[in-house]
Amino acid sequence: MAVITPTGGTNLNAVPAPVKQTLATNYLSFTGGANDWSQQYLPDLYEAEVERYGDRSIASFLRMVGAEMPMTSDQIIWSEQGRLHLTYTGALNTTSGVVTIANSGTHAVRVGQTVKLKGGSSGKVANAYVSAIAADNTTLTLKRYDKALFSTAPAFTNSETVTIFVIGSEFAKATNGMTGAVTPSFKSFTNKPIILKDKYEISGSDASQVGWVEITGESGQNGFLWYLKAEGDTRSRFTDYLEMTMLEAVAGIPGNSTAEGTIGTAGDNFGTEGLFAAIETRGNITTGVTGVNAATDLAEFDAILAEFDSQGAIEENMMFVNRATSLAMDDMLASMNSYGAGGTSYGVFDNSEDMALNLGFSGFRRGSYDFYKSDFRYLNDKATRGSINSRDAVAPIRGVIIPAGVSTVYDQQLGKNLKRPFLHVRYRASQTDDRKMKTWVTGSVGAVTSDLDAMQVHYLSERCLITQGANNFMLMK
Repeated sequence: MAVITPTGGTNLNAVPAPVKQTLATNYLSFTGGANDWSQQYLPDLYEAEVERYGDRSIASFLRMVGAEMPMTSDQIIWSEQGRLHLTYTGALNTTSGVVTIANSGTHAVRVGQTVKLKGGSSGKVANAYVSAIAADNTTLTLKRYDKALFSTAPAFTNSETVTIFVIGSEFAKATNGMTGAVTPSFKSFTNKPIILKDKYEISGSDASQVGWVEITGESGQNGFLWYLKAEGDTRSRFTDYLEMTMLEAVAGIPGNSTAEGTIGTAGDNFGTEGLFAAIETRGNITTGVTGVNAATDLAEFDAILAEFDSQGAIEENMMFVNRATSLAMDDMLASMNSYGAGGTSYGVFDNSEDMALNLGFSGFRRGSYDFYKSDFRYLNDKATRGSINSRDAVAPIRGVIIPAGVSTVYDQQLGKNLKRPFLHVRYRASQTDDRKMKTWVTGSVGAVTSDLDAMQVHYLSERCLITQGANNFMLMK
């Protein structure tokens, strides 16, 4: 049997030492080189793992603003109310008083109604009576109340686009009633769930080895078994994926994507509509600057209020914003205080000389609207959206404004109106299988299910996000 000769040429150093100490005369060398025990002594070890990134999970947004409800189908269909009042645009002929309605044939104005109209280029405003409507519903004839012609001062511009909204009706004595009726309109929307999967695997040999680092994690794992740390990280990562997908996902376009044949059958629907895509398609977008100019930011809020006034006018709204926008809002609100620009104002911020100064705001009221502000970690984290969301990027997402409360919608499966949060997650579940967050273990480690010398932890969820009343949402870019 060969014995490695240590530095110094002897196989065994048998000279005892008076204390417990590794010396050149009382050790066994296993390498005889740079890693010889005579060159390097036992290092000090920190047993606890350093949490250098704090809480690394970004999942919390949907838990704060929405709810989760089971479903049993491959598709969700819901209907949303249309507007109660009638408003249209069209081109005005100032000589004949005929208005050609945009989106030809879609208006519901009737003969005998009175309207208010305003010129898009001339800015003139007038009241008019609807005297005739074309058989194909593409035009309507208006009789001005105050003048003979629309070309008479104050004159409208010929062929200019006018905005018209119905204010009522007027009929002469002893005449028949209104001709026709207005059928309430609604819009139908749909979304479908997608299946998300992940897996963690560790060999049987590694699972039986006790690690030497004390670990902690977002899923509550702790102790010295390293594979439990890795499994917990995988679970936390998958939980984050569930939320990130609900935020970022887009619906695929069958026949126009190379992904559809890989995900499923070509021609079938794939993908799902996430929050950002829903707001981009059906909601509102503000593109105000992200700097610290308080006047500009305040003007942006006034524009947001004007848009909300034209939509549902929901009083309470939650704002989830990135760091730059949060600080800009704090600066804007602080500047509203007469002492904000020149120094600290005790009392206005519930501050005293003996406490730390609080320069942040969690909420404020502007007009008739209440806004509650919160940092959105997903937009700041450099491992997620924050990695592409720098202030120098083209139209980065600065935040999102979400209405508080619930909406009333008609559920076509149940056949009745329901009150649900504007934002909620639907997941597949039945008495047989709950796919909200499904986990199972396979392999031969622990409970034996196969001859694989490993433990495999599987994760699965099937879900989609329902964004109802997206016209009340605002994406800040």
